[in-house]
Amino acid sequence: MSWGTELWDQFDNLEKHTQWGIDILEKYIKFVKERTEIELSYAKQLRNLSKKYQPKKNSKEEEEYRYTACKAFLSTLNEMNDYAGQHEVVSENLTSQILAGLARYVQELKQERKSHFHDGRKAQQHIETCWKQLESSKRRFERDCKEADRAQQYFEKMDADINVTKADVEKARQQAQVRHQMAEDSKADYSSILQKFNHEQREYYHTHIPHIFQKIQEMEERRIVRLGESMKTYAEVDRQVIPIIGKCLDGIVKAAECIDEKTDSQLVIEAYKSGFEPPGDIEFEDYTQPMKRTVSENSLSNSRGEGKAEPKFGGKPKGKLWPFIKKNKLSLKLGAAPEDFSNLPPEQRRKKLQQKVDELNREIQKEMDQREAITKMKDVYLKNPQMGDPASLDHKLTEVIQNIDKLRLEAQKFEAWLAEVEGRLPARGEQRRQSGLYDAQPAPAVNNCAQARESPDGSYTEEQSQESEVKVLATDFDDEFDDEEPLPAIGTCKALYTFDGQNEGTISVVEGETLYVIEEDKGDGWTRIRRNEDEEGYVPTSYVEVYLDKNAKGAKTYI
Repeated sequence: MSWGTELWDQFDNLEKHTQWGIDILEKYIKFVKERTEIELSYAKQLRNLSKKYQPKKNSKEEEEYRYTACKAFLSTLNEMNDYAGQHEVVSENLTSQILAGLARYVQELKQERKSHFHDGRKAQQHIETCWKQLESSKRRFERDCKEADRAQQYFEKMDADINVTKADVEKARQQAQVRHQMAEDSKADYSSILQKFNHEQREYYHTHIPHIFQKIQEMEERRIVRLGESMKTYAEVDRQVIPIIGKCLDGIVKAAECIDEKTDSQLVIEAYKSGFEPPGDIEFEDYTQPMKRTVSENSLSNSRGEGKAEPKFGGKPKGKLWPFIKKNKLSLKLGAAPEDFSNLPPEQRRKKLQQKVDELNREIQKEMDQREAITKMKDVYLKNPQMGDPASLDHKLTEVIQNIDKLRLEAQKFEAWLAEVEGRLPARGEQRRQSGLYDAQPAPAVNNCAQARESPDGSYTEEQSQESEVKVLATDFDDEFDDEEPLPAIGTCKALYTFDGQNEGTISVVEGETLYVIEEDKGDGWTRIRRNEDEEGYVPTSYVEVYLDKNAKGAKTYI
C-alpha cells in the first residue's frame, strides 16, 4: 500500500488532504489551549471562592470556628484551595507537554509539506516541458513532411511538362531533395525527442512521483501518530493529579467525620450558660398572708430585681444627651482656615499643630542634610580645585541656610501655638468633665471617656475601643440620671449662623435665634444650650454669641 503507486494521478487531492491534516492538528492545539484557559479560570474561581468564605481576622467569625462543624467547613475551604492548585498543575502540564511541542511540530510539518509539494511541482513542470518539446518536434516533422511532398509533386509536374526548361526542372529537383532532407532531419529529431520523453515519463511516473508521494505519506502518518500521542498525554496529565485530588477529597471527608454534635452542643452551653437556677414553685396563695414566692438566691427573679442596681453595659441610651457617640462628619465651610487652626476644637487643633511641627522638623532636617552635603563638596573643591570652583557653591549654601532659618522660625511659631494649646488642655491621665455626666463617676472611667470624646464633625478620632467605652458609660449613666432635674440656665446666647444638628446629642439652631445656655464650653469647642424643657443639646461654640449671667464667670463673652 503506497500512495506513489496507488495515487500516482492524485497530486492535487493529496495536497488538499495534507492541508486538511494540518488543519486538524491546529484545531486540536486550539482545543487544548482553551482547556488550559478553562482550568486556570476554574482554579482562580475556586481560590476566590475559598478566600471569600475564609473567616476574617479579629472578627466575630473567628469565634464561630470553635465549633467542629465550622472547623470542618474551614478544612473544606483549605482543601478546595489545594484542589484549585491541581487544576493549575493540569493547565501547566498541558501547556508544557502538549502545546509547546505541537506548536513547533506544526511549523516543521508545514515546512516539510511545502518542500515535498515543491519537488512534486518541479517534476510536473519538467515532464510538461518535455511534452511541449515533443509536440513541437512532432509538428515540425509533420510540417517538413508535407513540404517535402509538395516539393516532390512540383518536381514531377515540372519534369513532365515539355515546355519547361531543363534549368527549371533541375531547380525543382534540387528543391525537392532539400525538402526531403529536412523531413529526414525532423524525423530523426522527433524520434530522439520521443525516446527522451518516454524515458522522462517513465522516470516521472515510476520513480520521481512515487518517491515524493511516499515521503508525503510518511509525513502524514507521522502527523497521525503525533496526534494520537498527544491525546494519550492529554489523558495522562489528568490522571497524574487524580491521586492528589483524591487526597483533597479524603481530607474533606475526614474533616466531616470529625464533626461532633455533642461537642458543639457543649460549646453552646459554655457560651450562653447563665448559672442561674430555675425559679421554684409558687406557694399556695393564702389571703390571710402576703403571697410568698420561693426562689433560689441566684434565680432569674432575683436577677430581674437587681437589674437596676447593676445595669448591664451595652444597652441603648434612654433619651440622654450624648453628643459625642457617632463619628458623622459635618461639612462646616466658614471660609479659609486660619494658620494657627484656631477654628478647630482644642484636641483637633493640637493634633494639627503637632503634625505641622513634625512636618517642619522633617523639612529642617532635609535642609540640614543638604547643607552638610554642600559643605563637604565645598571642602573637596578646596582641597582639589581641579574638581570645581568652591565659590560656585556659596550661593546655594547661603540659600539653604536661609531656608533653614525660615523653617526654624516657622517651627517656633507653631511650637508656641502648640505649647499654648497643650497648656490649656488637661493632662492625658487627668479627669475631663463632659456635660455634667462625669461628675458622678470615678476618675478612671472618666479618663477613658475623655480620651474617646469626639465632636460631631469627627474632630476627635481616638481609638475605636475607647469610643465603645463611651457608649457603655452612656448607657450606664442613663439609668442613674433619668430622674435628674434639668440643669439651670447660666445665661443666654444668640445664634450667629444656622446649624443643622443631625448627630445624636446636637440641636439645630437658626441664625438670629436666642436660646438658654446651660453649660459653658469646657475647651472642646461645644456649648450646651436649651430651647425649651424638652429640647436641649450641643452646638459649636463658634456658631453662637454667649451672654452669661452676672453671677457667672463673665458678663459677656464672644467666642
